[in-house]
Amino acid sequence: MRVEVTSAANFLVRLLRLNKESAIVSDQQLEVFRAALIETLRIRYQEHWFPEKPCRGSGYRCIRINGKMDPVLAQAGVLVGLPGQFLHRIFPSELTMWIDPREVSYRIGENGSICVLYD
Repeated sequence: MRVEVTSAANFLVRLLRLNKESAIVSDQQLEVFRAALIETLRIRYQEHWFPEKPCRGSGYRCIRINGKMDPVLAQAGVLVGLPGQFLHRIFPSELTMWIDPREVSYRIGENGSICVLYD
């Protein structure tokens, strides 16, 4: 689980760095956010991680931004002083990420292609 969660967190931090509004956030704060996100996801998925059945629980492990901020991202942001409203503004308005055993994938936009980050 560690590799998949780290892969997802690294990607999400890279997305934040691409937005010009994130220039007010220091690299150190982004690193702390990344660490908080890894720990938050690890704890959240602990009872919902089934390597022998990777699709089981996949809905629970989906991160989604679509008009509302995903609560997991907001929770990690609050831990490091990045309010959910700020994160919602600088992440893509439509983002779906699936973190499953042996695969991490994402889609930007409702009709975008699904891209694999880790396989």
